[in-house]
Amino acid sequence: MTTAATKSKASHLIPGATGDWEVVIGLEVHAQVASNAKLFSGSSTAFGAEPNSHVSLVDAAMPGMLPVINKECVAQAIRTGLGLKSQINLRSIFDRKNYFYPDLPQGYQISQFKHPIVGEGEIEIDADGETLMVGVERLHLEQDAGKSLHDQHPDYSYVDLNRSGVALMEIVSKPDMRSSKQAQAYVTKLRTILRYLGTCDGDMEKGNLRADVNVSVRKPGSPLGTRCEIKNVNSIRFIGQAIEVEARRQIDILEAGGKIDQETRLYDSARGETRSMRSKEEAHDYRYFPDPDLLPLEFTQNYVDQLKASLPELPDEKRARFVEAYGLSTYDAAVLVAEHTSADYFEAVAKGRDGKLAANWVNNELFGRLNKQGLDITDSPMSAAQLGAIVDLIASNAISGKIAKDLFEIVWSEGGDPAQIVESRGMKQVTDTGAIEKAVDDIIAANPDKVEQAKAKPSMLGWFVGQVMKSTGGKANPAAVNDVLRAKLGL
Repeated sequence: MTTAATKSKASHLIPGATGDWEVVIGLEVHAQVASNAKLFSGSSTAFGAEPNSHVSLVDAAMPGMLPVINKECVAQAIRTGLGLKSQINLRSIFDRKNYFYPDLPQGYQISQFKHPIVGEGEIEIDADGETLMVGVERLHLEQDAGKSLHDQHPDYSYVDLNRSGVALMEIVSKPDMRSSKQAQAYVTKLRTILRYLGTCDGDMEKGNLRADVNVSVRKPGSPLGTRCEIKNVNSIRFIGQAIEVEARRQIDILEAGGKIDQETRLYDSARGETRSMRSKEEAHDYRYFPDPDLLPLEFTQNYVDQLKASLPELPDEKRARFVEAYGLSTYDAAVLVAEHTSADYFEAVAKGRDGKLAANWVNNELFGRLNKQGLDITDSPMSAAQLGAIVDLIASNAISGKIAKDLFEIVWSEGGDPAQIVESRGMKQVTDTGAIEKAVDDIIAANPDKVEQAKAKPSMLGWFVGQVMKSTGGKANPAAVNDVLRAKLGL
């Protein structure tokens, strides 16, 4: 007998000419720390400034300039570690990672190697129809490099050091993922956690969150294959594409009798291919050693506990509470907590109201319209108070579901108080039995043939309901219409 779990795992396998292959994926996510100043200087981290306008003497590696640690960046790294349920190391060390590149003025990057600020943790994801715990190997702090500009002049490249020294958290996963969907779910969940914590805005378009994707393939049950690292993938969609393209490339090479070279590659989304950059460096190639200008970073458990006490409710906990407190399905709750702004909006709508009804209107009508118009919930023309008022009108039977959708359109386009709009435009639902009975009598009198059909085939009742709703402009209470029709037709 094949279990559901077996089927799920089998679905991860990639067919090849010589049988099935398994892809093994690990991710190194670089998240820019949400901080007004850089990791070792007071220079601004604001995005979009003129080139080389946010550069201190430390960032430019001027002789004699010494780095000074930014305490807020340290706190943000600890908060992130706590949010990832990770071990917080009370003592960590900054190292120099030595390599030459024009946008690295020091000739080395200040990073952490053997003694990172955060140790092992885990992230729970839902993908491929299953729940999976992905291990986090470590989180360490490091400074970003500058940016080389190659399109400003046909004969020269320029260097912009505005990003030089910006604080990054490198979050390294264990090789626990087996499909592109799982990798995408992992980055999506990680970004959500970072945004809840306020430690990184997760804006991939600005380069504030990017991933190095490690991919290898093997026959199921075999030892790990040789991995290739795809550098600086800057969208969740591209992460999935890069994994699938690279896995197929490696499978084709191995099935042709070749071998995989360990190397660093780039993903070209326009061509749908990965291209070789350079051979993959090992740790000894970077000649790591403790930075002599920075003392070991040490703090107390009491400091960590204070930061932990200040953490907000995180997505998994919020989802569980929404299911328990509002009676939502796990799926609906997961949609609502995907962004903390969406969760806050929903709670404002649901406060003191039917949680399921509120969730239906937020998830379906509101999110549907936002997606259609390419808007973020923070840009919604309809406030939570306005949508809550529409929910109240539905719950009190003042309006029907059809009228509620018409009302939603009016409020979305024109604004205003939903209750006042219903009153002033005569949109209130007809609940008067006498008025409904008159409408039913008129429909029955005009359609004797349909009456006989309905008595023989009760499913015809829906036709009568539609006619009554049409004659009342959609204002009749559908439940009352059904009751009256059943009594009149003897059903």
